[in-house]
Order: sequence, then structure tokens, then C-alpha cells
Amino acid sequence: MARRKRRSTLPPPPSDPVVPGFVSPTRSVPTAIRRPGYAITGQPSERAARAVRTAAEIEAMRVAGRVAADALVTVGSHVRPGITTDELDEIGHNAMIDAGAYPSTINYRGFPKSLCSSVNEVICHGIPDSRRLTDGDIVNLDVTAFIEGVHGDTSATFLVGDVDTRSAALVATTREAMHAGIAVVAPGARVCDIGRAIEQVAVPRGYSIVREFIGHGIGDQFHTSLQIPHYHDPRHDTVLVPGLTFTIEPMINIGGPAVEMWDDGWTIVTRDLQRSAQFEHTVLVTETGVEILTRPTTGDPAEVRFAGTALAAPATPTEPAH
Repeated sequence: MARRKRRSTLPPPPSDPVVPGFVSPTRSVPTAIRRPGYAITGQPSERAARAVRTAAEIEAMRVAGRVAADALVTVGSHVRPGITTDELDEIGHNAMIDAGAYPSTINYRGFPKSLCSSVNEVICHGIPDSRRLTDGDIVNLDVTAFIEGVHGDTSATFLVGDVDTRSAALVATTREAMHAGIAVVAPGARVCDIGRAIEQVAVPRGYSIVREFIGHGIGDQFHTSLQIPHYHDPRHDTVLVPGLTFTIEPMINIGGPAVEMWDDGWTIVTRDLQRSAQFEHTVLVTETGVEILTRPTTGDPAEVRFAGTALAAPATPTEPAH
């Protein structure tokens, strides 16, 4: 496919543009595992979704969130130079299947794989394929699990081998920005407060924030109508109330915010081919603040080591024990 030439006053990225590889067939899911409605048709439900979750749904979402988080930690532990993103997809697929979950991305609007893998200038929705990760890459792995009738959605950007300082700083800032957005979630806060908190971390450091792709409501449906921009827009003045569940998943770029889509209809890249990073959690608005639903079984996400590099994150609000 034709690729746009780089036009930027920034130093060039430390690697050539990502080139798509071969996409293997979609992986199978055992028939005993419960599937979302779109698993056969490829089309998600058009019915309106309730914004506030029931107590039973919240308990189920804690399960789905933990399964997704555990799968992310498992697949992330295999990130290294030389592995293909398709091999990472297989690892993530098996981790979710072993937990009794359906990988939510399979056949969602026709997506062919069990997770999204977005390398370097790929912002989101990268399709795992035969491309091998190389020393110095960064890769976002986005994992969503469907179990007990609900979805849990989480992602992290991993460092591959010896990563340059600018890329490592981008990754660390993006993670910090996500946690800043999470920290303002509480009853009475507004959706636009989340984007403002993210901007206050990223923009003063010279980064741009992707505007075309935002956080979303989640529960029994993968995506609901609730929209969570990662930039400040006072028009998004929905007041947060206990029981709301949604994702916070900022996509932050070294260069400009403009995006382009590949011919595959999924892969989104930065127009200037500068690198992009993303982190994501599914959160619940509680009576007193916020609860991160996508925490792994063991360890705090702030202490998970990404491809051999510990990325410290600020403390998140105290959460109730379960």
C-alpha cells in the first residue's frame, strides 16, 4: 500500500514504518464457552444499553476484568525481539480460553483476531500477523474478555528490548496520564474532567492526544453509547454516578494528533508516522470514588514489569476490598 512520507520538524522515528504481514486464520473457541451475540453475525446489538450496572453485573465485571488483566500480564511477559504479534495473539487467546472466557474482539464487526497489537506508529486496532517485533519497538496489546455475560477491557504498551529514550518517555507519560484520568473519577465529577486531567499530564510535555478514538461504556455490551474523550471538551458534561462502568484509554502521540487508516479497515496509524502509546483500564464509579475492575489476580498493575522495564505509576484511589 502507498505510505505517506514523513513531514515533521521532529527527529525521525527510530524505526522504519510498520509494514503489515500475513494474517493467519481466526482461532477457534470451544463450543462450551459462552459467546456474545455478535460472535456469529459479526454485528453487535443495536439495543440501548443501561448505563448503570446492577450489583450482579458489577460482580461479573470484576471477574471479566480480572481475566482480561491476567491474560494481558501473561501475553506481555512473552514480549521480546523476534516474536510475532500472531504468536502473542495465540498466547492471549489461550489464556482467555483457559479461564473460560471468549476473546471479545473475535468477529466484533468482523475483527479476525483475539486481541489487538499496535506497534510503533500504529495507534490502535492493529491486527496480529506474521511481523516479528524488533529490538527498540513499542507494542500496545489490547485484551478484552467476555465471561459471565459481560466484558472486561484493558491494554498496556510494552517496551521491546532496548527502547530509545523518547519512546520510553512517551510510554511512561501515557500510563501516568491514564492514571490521572482515573484519579478524578467519583460521583458528581463530569466526563470532561477525565479528559482535562489527561491533558494536564500530556500536553505540557509536548505530546498530542488522539481525538478520533475515545473511552466507552462497557458491560453486557462491548461498547455502549457512553463516550469518554481523553481531551477536555466541556460539552461532555455527563455527571458520573455510582454504578457506571467505562474504559479510560488515552492514545498519546509524540507528533501530531492526525490519524490515517490502513486498507484493512482496522489499523489506525499516526499520519506523521511518529510513535503512539496507549494504556487502558475498565473502571467502576463507586459510592465514594473509583474502582479499577481490570486488576490482575496477583500484584498491582503499577508494579507489573513491561518487557523488563518497570514503569512506575502514581497511586490510584483507595478501593474497597472484595
